[in-house]
Amino acid sequence: MDALESPQIYLITPPSLDLDVFPDLLASVLDSVEIACIRLDMISREEDDVARAADALRAVAHARDVALVITDHVLLAQRLGLDGVHLSDAAKSVRDTRKTLGPDAIIGSFCAATRHDGISAAEAGVDYVSFGPIGATSLGAGEQASTDLFQWWSDMIEVPVVAEGALDPGLIATFAPMTDFFGIGDEIWGADDPAKALKGLIKAM
Repeated sequence: MDALESPQIYLITPPSLDLDVFPDLLASVLDSVEIACIRLDMISREEDDVARAADALRAVAHARDVALVITDHVLLAQRLGLDGVHLSDAAKSVRDTRKTLGPDAIIGSFCAATRHDGISAAEAGVDYVSFGPIGATSLGAGEQASTDLFQWWSDMIEVPVVAEGALDPGLIATFAPMTDFFGIGDEIWGADDPAKALKGLIKAM
């Protein structure tokens, strides 16, 4: 993923997918808004379920020249011809993942709200680092990624950064000057028209 001056959209799938419906819904979003990358982020750890979803979404994404990465399933990414992996363990498995997937794969790392983990992941060779949640949520340890963290990162580190988690228009407006990508998922998928909801968030940039 290449960062531009204006933040780009990094789309995150719902944790569970109805494959009779979601691929068409995803296609409608991709056809209405420019998307930099999609992350398949399923709660299921059943390999068959994840593989079916990855096959379906890869067809939609690649038909539109949009990269598709998957959370943590390194070997599935390799087997299914996905564009890379989003690692949820900060820097711990970055080097091994790079050896497995090679130099051209997209490898990203979720580092919660921890500058040290972000630096470690960057030094290990990730293509992007993700911090979050940005907004208030009951998920995770409860610590939010601050504007100070993003401002420092954008001033000091060249590796692109993703802001994600409980975003709203106000937070997007605040973080837009200091992030390369917004990771948006739950914020739109519950809406009657996800593409319209996404456009509303983009306006806040």
